[in-house]
Amino acid sequence: MNTFIKVISIYFIALLLSINGLFAQTSNKINWKEDLKIYKASLEQKHIDLYHSVTKEEFVYEWNKIYNNVDSLNDFEIILELMRLTRRVNDGHTAVSLRNMATHRFPFEIEYIDKEWRVVKVIKEHKSLLKLSLMAIDDVPIEEVSMKVSQVTQFVENEYSETLRTSSYLTISELLYNLDITKNRNTAQFTFLNENSKEIKVTLKALDKTAIDKGNFTELNIGIPEIIKPDKPMFDYLWYTSIKNIKAIYINFESYPSFEDMQVFGEQLVSYIQENLMKQVIIDMRNNGGGDLYVGTVLAYALNLADSIDWKNGVFVLTSNKTFSAATSNAALFKQLLNAKIVGQPTGSNPTGYQDMDSFKLPNSKLVITYSKRLFRLSEQENTALQPDVIINQKQNELFNSVDTVLKVLNNKMTEAP
Repeated sequence: MNTFIKVISIYFIALLLSINGLFAQTSNKINWKEDLKIYKASLEQKHIDLYHSVTKEEFVYEWNKIYNNVDSLNDFEIILELMRLTRRVNDGHTAVSLRNMATHRFPFEIEYIDKEWRVVKVIKEHKSLLKLSLMAIDDVPIEEVSMKVSQVTQFVENEYSETLRTSSYLTISELLYNLDITKNRNTAQFTFLNENSKEIKVTLKALDKTAIDKGNFTELNIGIPEIIKPDKPMFDYLWYTSIKNIKAIYINFESYPSFEDMQVFGEQLVSYIQENLMKQVIIDMRNNGGGDLYVGTVLAYALNLADSIDWKNGVFVLTSNKTFSAATSNAALFKQLLNAKIVGQPTGSNPTGYQDMDSFKLPNSKLVITYSKRLFRLSEQENTALQPDVIINQKQNELFNSVDTVLKVLNNKMTEAP
């Protein structure tokens, strides 16, 4: 009798828990239809020209498909559909941001180098994966994976930023799972190829943002011995140093300070150039994702005061597919204002295009939507990256030996200059 009562009690407790769980799930259900209405209305109101690439009819048609199918989709599937729709706006500043979403990432980063997806950063527990080529995820070939992921990646403005953004989104576990690439939500088997063409299969668990931020990672770092970062720069993301053996200065410009701080930086920079009679300048913007365009013009103004510089042949600006937004605009302006030669790879954004990003938050899902407020025209060609005057690509073998190919080649050219 006691056993019977225990069984019945356990049954009813389980039933109550399942009912309570169901009620909890229902009470927490996101009102996506309200969010979708706000998404559409806010973009139409706030974006400078929402329908510059996609027609209103096409946009509304795709929006209606999402709106009418909300009940048959899970939350992340709805987000993916919104990402696909937002890509059709076709500017790199109008996007669905996942920064408020509790996503998980597999603990490594990759870059597309010499037509291979190479591991450039990995948690130390799996440091043996560094430099290896990613071939498949849960036996899905990397070509198919990257194609599927590229269709929903955000902050894409041209083919160069699409490759960059794809590498970033390719490690988000929820995205891979809902694109039917991985079989499990937070674990997957990754197939890598080593330098001896031997396959290595590793099962990895995805980590939340806190674990990723606190994780102990190892990564590939590149440079050349002629350029050494100073011990205590004014900013970690904006600093300068002389280049050994030549009258040249290297400026590492990865992010933007305030207007006032850039003025102070510019004054110190020009004084250093004048005191040391520097003739050549490298402004490295390869890792600059953007900021305030007008702060960048302060740097140009300051440099223009340095009379020792060879203004005919001595100014170089380095760019890559990571050069984005205001950084692309400033690189284009430096070409005009400083007679600079652009060196490296094409930029990830277009100097003529929709920029100056702002955002709003959807009230129920808390999803952040970004949009463009301005249209900048800094080149004659629309929808085209800023193309280098001198193209130099990172060599894979030099990457593995921590050598910065772009700086190495440019330094050699500068050394040989009369």
